[in-house]
Amino acid sequence: MLDEITEAVLAREEVARYLRGGHGQSALQARERICAYLDELRTTQRYPFYRALQHPLYPILRKIDRYVENIDSPRAATEAGRVIYASNHKSHTDYLVEPLVLDDNGLRPPLIAAGINLFGGPLGLLHRHVTGAVPIRRNTKDPAYLITLKAYVAELLRKHDLLFYPEGGRSYSGELKSPKTGLIHAAMQAGQPGLVVIPTAIAYDLVLEDRALARQGVKRRQRPFTSELAEMVGLAVGYRSRAWVTFGAPIPVDEYDPEARRDVLDLAHRIRDEIGRLYKVLPTAVVAAAMHPSIARKDLEAGVEALLDRLRQAGANLGVDSAREATDEGLALLRRRCVITFERGRYRVRARSVLRYYARTISHLLPSGA
Repeated sequence: MLDEITEAVLAREEVARYLRGGHGQSALQARERICAYLDELRTTQRYPFYRALQHPLYPILRKIDRYVENIDSPRAATEAGRVIYASNHKSHTDYLVEPLVLDDNGLRPPLIAAGINLFGGPLGLLHRHVTGAVPIRRNTKDPAYLITLKAYVAELLRKHDLLFYPEGGRSYSGELKSPKTGLIHAAMQAGQPGLVVIPTAIAYDLVLEDRALARQGVKRRQRPFTSELAEMVGLAVGYRSRAWVTFGAPIPVDEYDPEARRDVLDLAHRIRDEIGRLYKVLPTAVVAAAMHPSIARKDLEAGVEALLDRLRQAGANLGVDSAREATDEGLALLRRRCVITFERGRYRVRARSVLRYYARTISHLLPSGA
């Protein structure tokens, strides 16, 4: 006996075509392969338990003050139909903060597309049976998996909203990365009437894993999430931050042709550009971008003022307008994080890789350099 979503996926034209195509295997073997991937992808969201997640996660969530901008955009979009939230990816706390921001404002929580490395042990059970997270195998080229994933996402969108990260994993350099098109293409192929993408930007004064991410710069290997979680617990000592979640105007998916590769890329880059424009520019990023290895306070403030002028001209979403205020707040936060120190009347860099990480978070707004 097949469940409803398995029957729907197997009935989709692209899946049926794969089952008939051979690919070096019998029709039965192809069907078993598709069904095995469906079992891996299957997820359930239990909304009554959703809010209760804050309690076991309270030690981390209490350290992050949540702020939201343009909440009327997703509110109107969810009233009209199905929504996909496409967000930049800064931290493992993103998929805790963003759904709770929606729930804080009475909006239904979306399913979340998350890396399959997050699905081991008790946390995996929580993701699969409460939050409604969908385990995604990144960078695979198996045609059976890609066809199954796209068909499964298309069927999910008939009954659920979806939150995903076009960058794939977190940004290790701090920069806004180029988008991946797999899930975007799946949404375009879903054929869901009135489906829209809500560009979503999340920014933090301080990212919980900043030192761990900056130390690598680029992702070289996938570590077990249990080791990443243990590292995050250590980094949370003394941690406190604001998280700004900013929603953009909805982008109708049906304006783009899913069969045209150019349209898929155009939509992906439009989403990425909108996320970059919405990204909240906070004092830590501005001070990091204006900082020199050794600098006097007045020179740093002058550099911050010049940088703010450039950001205004670029139409950036500024979290602070005054150079003095930005310098005061940025220095206080970065000194508390032991990124900058004050010695003999000058500010000096103590953790260069971390400082560069924060400076790069606004590099997309300053294409010619800070």
